[in-house]
Amino acid sequence: MIGDTMTLLSLLGRIMRYFLLRPETLFLLCISLALWSYFFHTDEVKTIVKSSRDAVKMVKGKVAEMMQNDRLGGLNVLDAEFSKTWEFKNNNVAVYSIQGRRDHMEDRFEVLTDILNKSHPSIFGIFDGHGGEAAADYVKAHLPETLKQQLQALEKREGGLSHASILEQRILSVDREMLEKLSANHDEAGTTCLVALLSDRELTVANVGDSRGVLCDKDGNAVALSHDHKPYQLKERKRIKRAGGFISFNGSWRVQGILAMSRSLGDYPLKNLNVVIPDPDIMTFDLDKLQPEFMILASDGLWDAFSNEEAVRFVRERLDEPHFGAKSIVLQSFYRGCPDNITVMIVKFKSGSGGGTKAGE
Repeated sequence: MIGDTMTLLSLLGRIMRYFLLRPETLFLLCISLALWSYFFHTDEVKTIVKSSRDAVKMVKGKVAEMMQNDRLGGLNVLDAEFSKTWEFKNNNVAVYSIQGRRDHMEDRFEVLTDILNKSHPSIFGIFDGHGGEAAADYVKAHLPETLKQQLQALEKREGGLSHASILEQRILSVDREMLEKLSANHDEAGTTCLVALLSDRELTVANVGDSRGVLCDKDGNAVALSHDHKPYQLKERKRIKRAGGFISFNGSWRVQGILAMSRSLGDYPLKNLNVVIPDPDIMTFDLDKLQPEFMILASDGLWDAFSNEEAVRFVRERLDEPHFGAKSIVLQSFYRGCPDNITVMIVKFKSGSGGGTKAGE
């Protein structure tokens, strides 16, 4: 027995000597350690591990809480977490919005349609606040209505600005106005801004932050209407670095270790450093070509649980429901463990004459 053990040890020693302790092996090991040290700082690795453990503990706690309530006679564990639930339904538009597992409800939305004059573009907006409700409240109160007035004034003039130009100008103006107001009150709140202008043959979408829009075309394909502004994206990371800022990992990649998006409205301390900007990305879509069935506009609470393609498939199967699937997908996101406020807006389309596409009547 002892002889066998000695033979095994001798064999392991030879392996160590001839393979692991060879100069080229040690050299590669040193290079690997150097690269690891350069790209992955020890503190950030510890933060990632800690955040992962905290997330696992949160999920375990929620499951235990729900099981406990079931044992106590079926008390509704969702009562507190759905304490602020908003529902909206008007013709072709439905919205479902819940506070979820957050302490405060910071999501806001707006729908403006002109029933008397359907030639005026419809306006749909999602505003996901953070650091308080003030920024989302301000944008909801001041952006859609003034945007509507400017669009109506545009129709009376020939050769005016495009919808995209008006959208961009108004979003930047609202941000300037809000920064002046909130900084005077030392209110550091901020918000995303996702706004869609829908006319008879054209859809224009402006996005600031990480709320997101996606459209289902005539073939059931998911068409991205916006792209998230995240600190880890190369373009955003370079811009932040040029401004003298940094990003670090704290549960997610964050600007200055604080904000999980690289663009927003509000957030005056980060705006003063020029590391967060309000500039929207704007995309325009030809509805005659796409002939869409519906579009989804939602805060990032949905996109934490669903991909674009999965969300389109899920909603497409539930368009006959009272909320066009908005309520179902919100609740499904919650059940999948989303810790955020969740707001989903569904806008249905129907084919118009001449092959065009317009919002449903």
